[in-house]
Amino acid sequence: MPNVTEGRIRVVPARPSDAAPITTMIGELAQYERLSDTVRVTEPMVAEALFGVRPAAEAIVGHWDDEPVAFAVYFTNFSTFLGRPGLYLEDLFVRPAARRRGIGRVMLRYLARSCAERGYGRMEWAVLDWNESAIGFYKGLGAAAMSDWTVFRLTGEALTRLSEES
Repeated sequence: MPNVTEGRIRVVPARPSDAAPITTMIGELAQYERLSDTVRVTEPMVAEALFGVRPAAEAIVGHWDDEPVAFAVYFTNFSTFLGRPGLYLEDLFVRPAARRRGIGRVMLRYLARSCAERGYGRMEWAVLDWNESAIGFYKGLGAAAMSDWTVFRLTGEALTRLSEES
């Protein structure tokens, strides 16, 4: 998708030179979510994941004037019920000083348009249950909480243990 500019907000597809600011903002997101102790990502890891030989995800960067103040990382998933791909939004982060300026809304609109252009059937993401401001923001966009679903995760030792079962 092409760049989107609305007033002082500009949203652009991430470029390799954005790996450093994205990595910094991932750290800021982890701090906001009270998960700093879990972050292992490095700038080379971000660069490889987004711009390597086999990119695992895509990203956009939101700017206020010329300053990068937001990012979103997303990837394609698939709905067996719809029989169509979808977009999974892994992270959307707007730096606290840049919030309430419409940047998050412009970024989500950008992603919604990308879904429409690609023929995707849905866009989904997870939000921490204590993040009332984000929940209110998403509901204001028309998003619905999937309260009947529980997210499960295998990671670390549990993932390794399962992978080594015979």
